[in-house]
Amino acid sequence: MTIDRETLQQQLEPYFFNGSTLDEVAGFILAVECRWQQFVSDWVLSVARTQPEIAYQFASQAAGALQRIGREGCEAWLQSALDVYFEQGLAAAIETLENLEQFIAEQRKKSRGLEFDRIRGVMQHFLQGLNGRLLQLESGEQVLTDSEKLLLPAVIDHFASETENFACYKATAVHQWAQCWYGTWRADSIARIPREQPMLRTFHYLETLRLNACLECDYPGLARQLKNLQGETPAVWQALEAELSDPASTVLDSIRLSAEHWDKPRPAPFVYQGELDPDRVQKVLEARLKREKKQLRLALARLAPAQPDADKPGADHAAGGRKFDFCNDQDANGEIELEGNPMPRDDEVEALVTSIMQDLGEMPPDYLAAAGSGEYQAGLEAQPGEHVADETSPAAQRDKTAFLYDEWDCTRGAHRKRWCALRERNIEPDYDSTFVADTLHKYRGHIKSLRRGFEALRDEYRVLKKQPDGENLDFDALVEAIADVRSGMEMTSRIYRKAHRVDRDIALILMVDMSGSTKGWINVVQREALILLTEALSSLDDRYAIYGFSGNTRKRCEVYRIKTFEETYDQEVRARIAAIEPQDYTRMGVTIRHLSHLLDEIDARTKLLITLSDGKPDDYDTYHGEYGIEDTRMALFEARQRGIHPFCITIDEEARDYLPHMYGDSSYVLIDNVDKLPYRISEIYRSLTS
Repeated sequence: MTIDRETLQQQLEPYFFNGSTLDEVAGFILAVECRWQQFVSDWVLSVARTQPEIAYQFASQAAGALQRIGREGCEAWLQSALDVYFEQGLAAAIETLENLEQFIAEQRKKSRGLEFDRIRGVMQHFLQGLNGRLLQLESGEQVLTDSEKLLLPAVIDHFASETENFACYKATAVHQWAQCWYGTWRADSIARIPREQPMLRTFHYLETLRLNACLECDYPGLARQLKNLQGETPAVWQALEAELSDPASTVLDSIRLSAEHWDKPRPAPFVYQGELDPDRVQKVLEARLKREKKQLRLALARLAPAQPDADKPGADHAAGGRKFDFCNDQDANGEIELEGNPMPRDDEVEALVTSIMQDLGEMPPDYLAAAGSGEYQAGLEAQPGEHVADETSPAAQRDKTAFLYDEWDCTRGAHRKRWCALRERNIEPDYDSTFVADTLHKYRGHIKSLRRGFEALRDEYRVLKKQPDGENLDFDALVEAIADVRSGMEMTSRIYRKAHRVDRDIALILMVDMSGSTKGWINVVQREALILLTEALSSLDDRYAIYGFSGNTRKRCEVYRIKTFEETYDQEVRARIAAIEPQDYTRMGVTIRHLSHLLDEIDARTKLLITLSDGKPDDYDTYHGEYGIEDTRMALFEARQRGIHPFCITIDEEARDYLPHMYGDSSYVLIDNVDKLPYRISEIYRSLTS
């Protein structure tokens, strides 16, 4: 079915203000085969809300791309460009769209290779079982480590079988870890590592031979796997390999030999070898040494008992000046002693000691001085905030509003750490809309009764029984008191009933589904319900906020600020409600975690998170079915642990199949007739808070 050009232009007009550009985009869409026109139109409209230029570029190439890679391939191509946009910016995203041939080549590579996302969890657990500092796994264009992060390729397709490609991933990760554990990046030697490329490449090859020997000594099973991925060492290098296999050899030997033999022809790098970036590691190492010295001193001050004269004026209350010693012999195994006595076991101190020894090879005496009282108090005040975004990542540097949240993977039975990127967005108020006025007129009779009911809640009294004084006798308490007297006990004075005014201390967040499935009449009744509820809530002192949510894959989760806790219900909030429009998909878990964090910051006796949705969790990627339901269930469980009471109002007729599992039997309500939603939502809120 061909799309009507006039209707299409009306839909595109809010995003393409230039008349000629608008005509071009419409022409691109209409030039596509009829069977694909609606598909292209939907994607152009969806992407235009984020970045019209990307939507324009996609529309201009959609016809040819669909002919070559089909509908699913076209979606993946556009998604890859959007991923690049959020990580690297607009220019890089447009370049991705223009390089369709490169995308096709990468897709073919993925189809025959093993992807990083599939092995990330297993590999992270594997590295965690090795010695030393825990390295954070990430995917990158380069294969290297900065001594805190370990970058692996997005895809490995060197071999025909998945098993062999996995072994290659494992070998690559192990070698990057070995650089950190066996002293490649020691603070006393990193400055001596050559920076000139011919000598650096020679050093890298020789250091790889040395690390292979270290692994063969400590992990013979891993060493056998490495040998399966490498050929014989050329004869010209075999003598050097024998020298570096000596257990006493260090990175200094690799540096010395690279200076002596840099001009010899080098063999091809090992398939698992990766790259070296000494300057990058040195920068990270210097920052870590400074940070961990302070952390260790604070930890020692926290663990060490106060001195006997700590109460005297001017005394150091944080164990400053106490004598600490470090014992690294075979029996002590790196223990810290306080005045000759072993310190109590502490995971934080052990991790810091391991990391410091890995960097320095010794424990400097100035690291063993506990922080003084002023420094200790400053350290206590400098607690990390709840914002979980990785401030060091390039994307976070460009977008300071990004939050990273975990996601529960039911297939692995573990969280995917910092898996979802969420951003808060503003909804532009629609002051020209008559929607609010029309709704208030349509429900004018119902609004009056709602306000009266909510005003009654404000002045609600609760009867307290067994009181020492009051307006009326408590006959149940009186009967019990008379029975006590007849049994020989003293009669209690608590035989009265008293009306006590209820103090409402409630904080509420309304979490509104803005996914594409709410398009049309569902969106209308949702907005009507919000207007009726907010009009009624204006009669109470309850604190409340309203956030919409939608998104497209784990990297573009979004919540929309409709009303924050700090704002009053005014004309601007009404105009935002009128402007609510359907967006993309329904990734619920990350939104629940974010809004739970916002509720955490509110001091209230009762905290409610009410979800208004038309369906189950769903997203473009793997977030659907059991995976999406289980992540949402885990997010709700985490919210309850924080003292938050979740509740769901849904109009999905299939909700009984999954909502009891997610919310519990008594924490949701299904409204069969969506037209009743505006009437029911205020009634439900009253029942939850009274």
